[in-house]
Amino acid sequence: MEGRAHLAALYRGTLLGDVVPFWLRHGLDRSHGGILTSLGRDGAVMDTDKSVWFQGRAGWMFATLYLTVERRPEWLEAARSCVAFSQQHCHGPDGKMYFTVTQEGRPLRMRRYVFSESFAAISYAAWSQASGDQTAAADAVTAFERYLRYSFEPGAMPPKFETTRPSKGIGALMIGIVTAQELRAAGGDQLISGKSLTAWIDAWIGEIERDFLKPEHAALLEVVAPDGGIIDHAEGRTLNPGHAMECAWFIMQEGRLRGNDAYVKLGLQILDWMWARGWDSKYGGLLYFTGLQGLPVQEYWHDMKFWWPHCETIIATLLAWKLTGEARYAAMHQQVHDWSFAHFPDREHGEWFGYLHRDGSLSQPAKGNQFKGPFHLPRMLWFCARELESGLPPAGSE
Repeated sequence: MEGRAHLAALYRGTLLGDVVPFWLRHGLDRSHGGILTSLGRDGAVMDTDKSVWFQGRAGWMFATLYLTVERRPEWLEAARSCVAFSQQHCHGPDGKMYFTVTQEGRPLRMRRYVFSESFAAISYAAWSQASGDQTAAADAVTAFERYLRYSFEPGAMPPKFETTRPSKGIGALMIGIVTAQELRAAGGDQLISGKSLTAWIDAWIGEIERDFLKPEHAALLEVVAPDGGIIDHAEGRTLNPGHAMECAWFIMQEGRLRGNDAYVKLGLQILDWMWARGWDSKYGGLLYFTGLQGLPVQEYWHDMKFWWPHCETIIATLLAWKLTGEARYAAMHQQVHDWSFAHFPDREHGEWFGYLHRDGSLSQPAKGNQFKGPFHLPRMLWFCARELESGLPPAGSE
């Protein structure tokens, strides 16, 4: 890959000189603990309500930087603040986590989403590693147990839909994979809810390949019938290419960690198919939604360019190149990198805009909200800098 050292320096410099300082300066709540994510273009707080899953996402990010980049006290303190706020304020009476709370930590909304639990689990695990807090290690296991229960145990959550057309989504499976990977890295291959973390990962990858991967359509579906059948309605036909390519790199990473060539091959196949379905040949960048059969999709924001699918695709294409050494993956990585760095960064105030129109023009200037904060972008920068700085040539390269 051309300019490897330059790219590594760009990723590291953007992470440590721009993105992380932006969130420490503007987002960290020094009055009540935790992090605020609803920030305007210049970092001004627009709304003090707190996203619960971002207490976990940010806590994990800061603890991971402390563990893997440099032992900076401000990163450790930021991780502690997010974890402590989560532990003290973000659980309901039965242990299930809220989706939003007030700045002080009073509950606002409980959703069927169980991703607050998954991100809490990885933040507690990383904080335990960084601080030696064994209570947090136990809390990580408890959060993961709740994630498993509320995601997969029939009847644990009130149904969202009637029983007329049963379905299941890929989200809980793929987030389960990366959550289990993080817990395994922090605390070993523990037995949780009757299976080892590795066994959970294998089960989820197997289900994704069996039920969501459709070779006849060269696509990875988001929603299928319980038996994996295609639901020939709007929801069943809607593809999210960036989400699928995020799933692809989780699977590739598992293959690399365990020397499992079949997993690497599966992840590469998903990446190839969903890149073809997601890349906008007219304006560049990744379309948010596309249709399985070429029919228009229902969501009106389908052709917008969101920051996070581009971040995940930058990771996926770089990892594909590292694992194969194939020039086409280097070219794909350069393509998505160049488009992203040409359109998302705010040259005046720092960090990235989150939401662009199809042609790359700005939709709105906020730097954060309940869904955007210090996670997808800093994780991408951190991951890519480490990959490029590792000194290891890609597989298959001379």
